[in-house]
Amino acid sequence: MAASELYTKYARVWIPDPEEVWKSAELLKDYKPGDKVLQLRLEEGKELEYCLDAKTKELPPLRNPDILVGENDLTALSYLHEPAVLHNLKVRFIDSKLIYTYCGIVLVAINPYEQLPIYGEDIINAYSGQNMGDMDPHIFAVAEEAYKQMARDERNQSIIVSGESGAGKTVSAKYAMRYFATVSGSASEANVEEKVLASNPIMESIGNAKTTRNDNSSRFGKYIEIGFDKRYRIIGANMRTYLLEKSRVVFQAEEERNYHIFYQLCASAALPEFKTLRLGNANYFHYTKQGGSPVIDGVDDAKEMVNTRQACTLLGISDSYQMGIFRILAGILHLGNVEFASRDSDSCTVPPKHEPLTIFCDLMGVEYEEMAHWLCHRKLATATETYIKPISKLHAINARDALAKHIYANLFNWIVDHVNKALHATVKQHSFIGVLDIYGFETFEINSFEQFCINYANEKLQQQFNMHVFKLEQEEYMKEQIPWTLIDFYDNQPCINLIEAKMGVLDLLDEECKMPKGSDDSWAQKLYNTHLNKCALFEKPRMSNKAFIIKHFADKVEYQCEGFLEKNKDTVYEEQIKVLKSSKKFKLLLELFQDEEKVLSPTSATPSGRVPLTRMPVKPAKARPGQASKEHKKTVGHQFRNSLHLLMETLNATTPHYVRCIKPNDFKFPFTFDEKRAVQQLRACGVLETIRISAAGFPSRWTYQEFFSRYRVLMKQKDVLGDRKQTCKNVLEKLIQDKDKYQFGKTKIFFRAGQVAYLEKIRADKLRAACIRIQKTIRGWLMRKKYMRMRKAAITIQRHVRGYQARCYATFLRRTRAAITIQKFQRMYVVRKRYQGMRDATIALQALLRGYMVRNKYQMMLREHKCVVLQKHVRGWLARRRYGRTLRAIVYLQCCYRRMMAKRELKKLKIEARSVERYKKLHIGLENKIMQLQRKIDEQNKEYKSLLEKMTSLELTYSTETEKLRSDVERLRMSEEEARNATNRVLSLQEEIAKLRKELHHTQAEKKSIEEWADKYKHETEQLVSELKEQNSLLKTEKEELNRRIHDQAREITESMEKKLVEETKQLELDLNDERLRYQNLLNEFSRLEERYDDLKDEMNLMVSIPKPGHKRTDSTHSSNESEYTFSSEITEAEDLPLRMEQEPSEKKAALDMSLFLKLQKRVSELEQEKQSLQDELDRKEEQALRAKAKEEERPPIRGAELEYESLKRQELESENKKLKNELNELQKALTETRAPEVTAPGAPAYRVLLDQLTSVSEELEVRKEEVLILRSQLVSQKEAIQPKHTMTDATILLEDVQKMKDKGEIAQAYIGLKETNRLLESQLQSQKKSHENELESLRGEIQSLKEENNRQQQLLAQNLQLPPEARIEASLQHEITRLTNENLDLMEQLEKQDKTVRKLKKQLKVFAKKIGELEVGQMENISPGQIIDEPIRPVNIPRKEKDFQGMLEYKKEDEQKLVKNLILELKPRGVAVNLIPGLPAYILFMCVRHADYLNDDQKVRSLLTSTINGIKKVLKKRGDDFETVSFWLSNTCRFLHCLKQYSGEEGFMKHNTPRQNEHCLTNFDLAEYRQVLSDLAIQIYQQLVRVLENILQPMIVSGMLEHETIQGVSGVKPTGLRKRTSSIADEGTYTLDSIIRQLNSFHSVMCQHGMDPELIKQVVKQMFYIIGAVTLNNLLLRKDMCSWSKGMQIRYNVSQLEEWLRDKNLMNSGAKETLEPLIQAAQLLQVKKKTDEDAEAICSMCNALTTAQIVKVLNLYTPVNEFEERVLVSFIRTIQVRLRDRKDSPQLLMDAKHIFPVTFPFNPSSLALETIQIPASLGLGFISRV
Repeated sequence: MAASELYTKYARVWIPDPEEVWKSAELLKDYKPGDKVLQLRLEEGKELEYCLDAKTKELPPLRNPDILVGENDLTALSYLHEPAVLHNLKVRFIDSKLIYTYCGIVLVAINPYEQLPIYGEDIINAYSGQNMGDMDPHIFAVAEEAYKQMARDERNQSIIVSGESGAGKTVSAKYAMRYFATVSGSASEANVEEKVLASNPIMESIGNAKTTRNDNSSRFGKYIEIGFDKRYRIIGANMRTYLLEKSRVVFQAEEERNYHIFYQLCASAALPEFKTLRLGNANYFHYTKQGGSPVIDGVDDAKEMVNTRQACTLLGISDSYQMGIFRILAGILHLGNVEFASRDSDSCTVPPKHEPLTIFCDLMGVEYEEMAHWLCHRKLATATETYIKPISKLHAINARDALAKHIYANLFNWIVDHVNKALHATVKQHSFIGVLDIYGFETFEINSFEQFCINYANEKLQQQFNMHVFKLEQEEYMKEQIPWTLIDFYDNQPCINLIEAKMGVLDLLDEECKMPKGSDDSWAQKLYNTHLNKCALFEKPRMSNKAFIIKHFADKVEYQCEGFLEKNKDTVYEEQIKVLKSSKKFKLLLELFQDEEKVLSPTSATPSGRVPLTRMPVKPAKARPGQASKEHKKTVGHQFRNSLHLLMETLNATTPHYVRCIKPNDFKFPFTFDEKRAVQQLRACGVLETIRISAAGFPSRWTYQEFFSRYRVLMKQKDVLGDRKQTCKNVLEKLIQDKDKYQFGKTKIFFRAGQVAYLEKIRADKLRAACIRIQKTIRGWLMRKKYMRMRKAAITIQRHVRGYQARCYATFLRRTRAAITIQKFQRMYVVRKRYQGMRDATIALQALLRGYMVRNKYQMMLREHKCVVLQKHVRGWLARRRYGRTLRAIVYLQCCYRRMMAKRELKKLKIEARSVERYKKLHIGLENKIMQLQRKIDEQNKEYKSLLEKMTSLELTYSTETEKLRSDVERLRMSEEEARNATNRVLSLQEEIAKLRKELHHTQAEKKSIEEWADKYKHETEQLVSELKEQNSLLKTEKEELNRRIHDQAREITESMEKKLVEETKQLELDLNDERLRYQNLLNEFSRLEERYDDLKDEMNLMVSIPKPGHKRTDSTHSSNESEYTFSSEITEAEDLPLRMEQEPSEKKAALDMSLFLKLQKRVSELEQEKQSLQDELDRKEEQALRAKAKEEERPPIRGAELEYESLKRQELESENKKLKNELNELQKALTETRAPEVTAPGAPAYRVLLDQLTSVSEELEVRKEEVLILRSQLVSQKEAIQPKHTMTDATILLEDVQKMKDKGEIAQAYIGLKETNRLLESQLQSQKKSHENELESLRGEIQSLKEENNRQQQLLAQNLQLPPEARIEASLQHEITRLTNENLDLMEQLEKQDKTVRKLKKQLKVFAKKIGELEVGQMENISPGQIIDEPIRPVNIPRKEKDFQGMLEYKKEDEQKLVKNLILELKPRGVAVNLIPGLPAYILFMCVRHADYLNDDQKVRSLLTSTINGIKKVLKKRGDDFETVSFWLSNTCRFLHCLKQYSGEEGFMKHNTPRQNEHCLTNFDLAEYRQVLSDLAIQIYQQLVRVLENILQPMIVSGMLEHETIQGVSGVKPTGLRKRTSSIADEGTYTLDSIIRQLNSFHSVMCQHGMDPELIKQVVKQMFYIIGAVTLNNLLLRKDMCSWSKGMQIRYNVSQLEEWLRDKNLMNSGAKETLEPLIQAAQLLQVKKKTDEDAEAICSMCNALTTAQIVKVLNLYTPVNEFEERVLVSFIRTIQVRLRDRKDSPQLLMDAKHIFPVTFPFNPSSLALETIQIPASLGLGFISRV
């Protein structure tokens, strides 16, 4: 798109401003082509109209998006121009406190004028080995890049540091050299790196001075070449110096100082050795008081003098030479105080016996008269004669100053030569890195010869810089196969030609210097005539004829011609030099001027490699006249030009790295940015030229993967292809129509300036639209949720209000209803009472009246009834008579008629009877008639029934009515009687009521009086109770107050005591940990020195030893000395030296330490006493043995045949037992060597072998049982038949009786054993039967489950067939996944079961083997010699006696080395860990120690332990980088240590022992001191283990924890500059979090396999997690691109995965999680809100594990990845700093990643019985035997 299209409303631009250089503004309306004015609004709200240039119509530069502001690399900015660069630097410097920024290949360093904690050794270690783009900009990153390229490309490097005075060049160069010295180390023990660093204080003292712009300004240029060998270790250095500012020696401007060394001398004048220099205060000397500022704030000159002298000593400058240097410097000061008296205008004199000159001559060792004479005279030589001419006072002063400058310059050169000699490499230099610390472009109000040379040098350097940048751009384009177009860049060759070409400024200056009467004015005229109006870069000032202007690359500079010739000539009178050379007493002074005689051509280097650039050549004493004049003509300008050419040749032969130092303000205020000064320096140092060259082509470059990751949001799903490159091409063609705006390279996409900003705008718009949609949805959801919550609340309130109202209304209704009810019942009572009276009267009247009426009615009804009866009977008789007559008449008529009709019908029937049809019809008609008749009969029956029912009901009704009437009559009679009785009762009741009323009135009166008395009494009682209650409450409150006070005091005392106790405990723990850490660090240092000593000894032996034929005798005292050395752990370093020296050949032994000699003498006396006691005991034992032998000889001899038979049987049993043991060992080996699951599956070879072995073992056990029973029975029967043939003593008879009783008991036991065997067999049979039944049931269950599975499969198949094809496929896939999952689970269960089975079978094997051993032992014990008889017995299978092992191993003394070799030196940990029990070597070694202790052989114990410790050390030295080896021997060393404790016999270690283990304790030796030695060895191994795992984890941590996107898509890649970061997005070879977790799993499994103590594993895991957290946090603090919200989320997710790993391994209580707390808090800090004071308070309380420096650093580095994130305000960071200023924590920024926690080895006894340990044949230890 066109650039003008970006100038839309709200677009931000930069406009020029006279104060701030550039000011930001915002467009108020869109720009249209042709507009002459832009409507803008400034940031402060002011609106203005910005007029465009009518000629160029150039639009103001656009401002970069906020997301790009503060970038590490200026070339990452989308818009590359001056305001963007200035603003980015300002934001980084002021807001983020970042002083370093990349600008392509240039590192821009802004002087903070404040000490920053970013140069420590921890920072150096953090940058070491890192890619330059991976870390934040730093001088260390540039140094690391140079070092890495030197090693990788085999090419020399240069670091060019330039900038104004006070910009920080010297400090930057110093830190670069410190980095090389720290990272590379030296190739020898001469500490070359320390010497390189020590050269800085010397050069600063003699070459740096205070100026108005800088307190430590370098007044010379220097180029230091640091040499490296083939292993890239520092071997030496060489320094070249350029253009020392000699004029400063004799003149200083206001507020400036001379060189530091003069003030250091004056500050140290009181020292005894400086008394002879006769120095005083700096204000006394003319050369040090002119600036009026002799003291620098914060600098102690006396202390700096000490540092300078120490540096001189380190560099080999002896004390005598140092005093010589100080004499010369003091002489220069005294020379400056020499004054002259004028005799006339052309001559002057020195006052007689002038004290300053006298002191000067005494110090220099020259004659006073000669020096005084030649200070006031000069020698003129003509062609014919030589004469002496006096000089004026002014010329004399100038000559004195010239002499002082010359002496100082020669001294400076001499010191540089000696520094170079001290740094000279003793071996061949392979490569070097040069550090150029040279002055930057300078322009002042008055510019002279020095500024001209400085700017000339900067022109040359800028040319080289431009060519290098241009070359890099061309290489980048060619590498990516982008069409290369020539970029127009500023070439300053014309300016260089103007200065150095023929007839250039320097050439004309040298020519003018050769003229006899040359002057500055004539030289200026020659310049005007030669270059004015002919060279565009040369101008003449309007108002001056003694100045000229040169247009440099940075700016125009006006130079004043005055002084150019004098400074170029640098004249010094030769006679004065001769006087100094005549000194006989001052050797150093002679050396200064002898070196001057040997000076070489400036185009060639001196033997030390230094070019004498600053020296003024003087006429040699004995030189050829022609040569002398030729040498004399070499001016300062000529020398400088030659040295500059040589420097450029050196730089062009190296790979340059650029550091541009910027001075932010002229007042040295910390972190204050002056835009005007900064822009001047940016223009001068070439940074903007780099930007311009970069912006001319395609400045923005993205890899395809980075572009895809960043702009994936602009792509649709269909646009995303498998080929990332093609995807990016397709998307770019849609987004940017103009194809000239971008180019596709091989690996990158190249964009022109502004295109990335356009893409960012599109991306931001897309994200903004998405955010608006998300916000709309979320806000709608939130408002709906809020509305629903409010509605629910309103409904709840309404419900409660309405409920309350309803309850009130219901109460009202209840009360109303109650009132109505009361009224109703009252009224009802009254009305009812009245009604009852009226009713009773009415009823009585009614009863009488109704009775009378009823009786009348009854009489009338009775009469009427009787009349009706009579009428009924009469009327019935009359009706019957009439009816009978009528009926008879009718019947007669009917009969007549029917007869007639029947006759007629008969005739018809007779006719029709003949026809069948007729019959049928007739039949049908009859059927119908019958049916009709039947129906009629039914209906009549129904009617009859109904009539019967009605009649019955009527009868019942009548009867009930009659009964009712009868009952009414009876009731009326009774009520009449009751009425009479009630009337009588009412009268009696009325009389009683009257009587009761009288009693009531009397009772009421009494009640009233009683109530009055009760109220009075109650009132009095209540008053008394209230008073008592008040008193009680007061007492209670007092009591509660006292109790509260007592409780508070007790609680306070308890809390204070607890706090004190906790604090004291913590302090003690801290002290203990500190002491333990200090001890372990000392131990580590001791081991390092010991290894170094061994290495040196080996090297010395290799160098000294000359192979000779014959046998070499080994020193016999070697082993004893070595053992003593290992034996004592309390030996100090002073005691350690003789011990180590004793291990060398005898001719090199040192004198033995007296304390050690006394210890050894005491030990020898103790051993002699023990030997004597042992000898006495041995004599007693021998006497006892002789007596026992005599008694045995008296006994009858035992027959030899029976003994022979018994021995044969025993041998047979022993062979069988060995066979069984071999089979068991083979089985164990077969099971342990193969760990695959299929090996232990049923049917596998190992499984079958196991079953066969179990079967054979059980059969063998049964056979042995039978043999034992047979043997015992036969022995008993034979014993009964035996009669003793010889007379025996009473004791023998008693023994036989006891034996018989024992045999009888054994017979009973055998019988009981048979019964128990039968029961056991029966129970086994029952259990087998049950198992078979269970198997049958399980098989049936499996068949049933298979049937169900089959049915389910059929159902699923039927269901799938009914589904559509797509759903059918998905369902089938889902079903298959489920099936495979179930199968996997089943297989895992089977595998677990098989593992359990194998473990169970192994246990059974062990139990069987143990039972066999016990049985055989029991069998052998039960056979005694007394049971042997004379009679012949039949052969039986007699078991042999198995040996009862005591858990000891016996070996010969000569096999000790073989034991150590096989068990330690040549043992492979991997095979041992897999096949054998953990800690087996430790157990074997301890069992050997036990046997030596059992033999009471102290020499053997000492030798074995010493050999063991030395063997472990040798293994770790040989394979110390193998984690498995170190872990294996750490585990075994700890186990060996635990065994020494467990079996030491001390009660504290025997608590968990079994009785058998207690029997195995050591009996003769106390090995407590060896336990300490082993503990120290374990500490060393642990530290080595930590180093190994640190080396393994180190490359993974940053990539896995920080760079890799574990949660994909959370953070997009921001635009990066020229120095691309090593992204882990598309690189498959990078480490991820899974890599770290896999490595942790590997470490953990190895340690568990080796049987390491669980507590020790926890400590190792804690150390690993500390390393992970520290390295991650350190890199986070040094990488601005990692400090974002999304990265915080990534870190927290990664930490949660590590915590999950800890939970899986049950290591949450190891303290490892707590070590990650600083990292967790840093991640939380990236994600929390950072705006208000409440947020600041929350951050301060949350980040208690981070230091203040770390919190502020994270906040400063916080960088939004998207435009929707907000930057942290500077005011918020200040608030945090204010709140945290009282926190007392370390000012260190980075965590100490090398810190190792102190390790402890908690006692962990073993439950393994020593006698059960088997030694496998694979160890090759057949020469040792079990005891």
